[in-house]
Amino acid sequence: MNHGCARLAVIVLAAMVIATAAPALAETRFVFANESPYDTLDPHAVFDVGRVAVRLNLYDGLYRWLDNPPVLHPWLAESHTVSADGLTYTFKLRQGVKFHDAAEVTAEDVRYSTERIFAGKKGAAALLSTMVAPGSTKALDRYTVQFTLGKPAAIFLAVVPEIHVVNSALLKKHEKDGDWGGAWLVSNDAGSGSYMLARYDPAIGFIARRFAGHFMRWGPRYIDEVEFRHVKEDNTRVLGMIKGDYQGTGGYLPIDQVKRLREAPNVKVIEQESMRIMMFQVNNQRPPLNDVNVRRAISYAFDYDGFNKDILSGSVERNPVPIPNNLWGVPRDVKGYTYDLEKAKQELAKAETKVDRPLTVGYLTGFSQTEQAATVMANGLRKIGIDTKIVSELWPAMVERMKKPETSPDLVVYWISTYYADPNNWIGEMFHSGQWGTFKASSFYKNPRVDELLDVALRSTDRKVREKAYQDAARILVDEAAGVWIYNTKYFGPWAKTLEGIRFSPIGNGQEMRWVYYTK
Repeated sequence: MNHGCARLAVIVLAAMVIATAAPALAETRFVFANESPYDTLDPHAVFDVGRVAVRLNLYDGLYRWLDNPPVLHPWLAESHTVSADGLTYTFKLRQGVKFHDAAEVTAEDVRYSTERIFAGKKGAAALLSTMVAPGSTKALDRYTVQFTLGKPAAIFLAVVPEIHVVNSALLKKHEKDGDWGGAWLVSNDAGSGSYMLARYDPAIGFIARRFAGHFMRWGPRYIDEVEFRHVKEDNTRVLGMIKGDYQGTGGYLPIDQVKRLREAPNVKVIEQESMRIMMFQVNNQRPPLNDVNVRRAISYAFDYDGFNKDILSGSVERNPVPIPNNLWGVPRDVKGYTYDLEKAKQELAKAETKVDRPLTVGYLTGFSQTEQAATVMANGLRKIGIDTKIVSELWPAMVERMKKPETSPDLVVYWISTYYADPNNWIGEMFHSGQWGTFKASSFYKNPRVDELLDVALRSTDRKVREKAYQDAARILVDEAAGVWIYNTKYFGPWAKTLEGIRFSPIGNGQEMRWVYYTK
């Protein structure tokens, strides 16, 4: 053997020794403790933030909202054009994007996904159906999809991210009795998202593995496996964060729990301004709440300062109207209701309908703030002579109850989160009578003038026209006490101190994991 070959053999042998001795890079894992259960993985069956991690991590849409304030970014689509009359939106898809089973994402998958949403009549169906008719979406070629609106809609592009694209060929294989693969997709994955489903248990949650083939290039550091686990109690989630069992949890905890997390050496709390309104939806169709004076009495009976400043230690901002304070469209001259028991009693005295039964006040199991708010409301009502019955449900069960005026409680306290950054996300979807049948519209409020104003705001592309319409509608709703609006929230997101890359957006609450990584 010559000296050159000998040297090469030594180098190769040394490299083999080093490779054998060096430990493989440890896989990274992340566990998020979630307040709500994951009772379904179907991205078209739900339209709430409680289960948003499924949609953001397992699925993609044409566009995506990112960061705070929220900005729309091209996602599966490279670009789009809008016709001069505002009725036709044409999207060009990226080529070569793969589903988790390696099939290519095409315009037909987008068309199929849109029709599937309409067919299921769940999730974003109620909202999309106000703009697009079933059968009107076309796949012009493999990478071009076209939506034709029935009338101009200023919010259409803003809600396009809610069309989560599913693998049409895969779902057709699993379709039974015309269910569009619905029974199968409850517990399976048909997406192209940054993570792909590894395991699902409706009693626990889901685990997903990084999809290395995702079209959005991965950075040098990432999390290999994510788990979103249902953990009902605030204290359990907080203790788990402090112990290191969980690396993230919801950012809307009681302030005393936030204080505990701030003091924990292994936890950091990311504070962000949000657009998440806490309110009581009032069942306007059920006597005696169909009497405006009874509703006004209820609005005067809630101790806003006691709740916002004392119980929540001033960590929120009073929000007296059905649009977030930090968004355009708010009528700044409207101060809303204050805690005034004498005015409440005066309104009750004016009422033509007498309150002759206990009012049911609903709150969400596992969300302690909603229980606290329900208790404050019950105390105030008791002081003006109204009995109450406090009831609670897990979020998915309450959503189902709130879809019908016959089954929804008299009052339900919960949050309206940001699904898209436009006033219609709040005032339009809550109080336009065409939205009945969704959890957002559980006030079952109907006023032709408000419907007209909200329609004007949807049709117009003139920001000034839209803003005035929303302001005028909000004034009427506050005057008629259609709901009880309490506060606009701040997000206090607890994360493991070693995590970086968290991109908070009011749409999704920072639960999209593709940018997140451990520093050590």
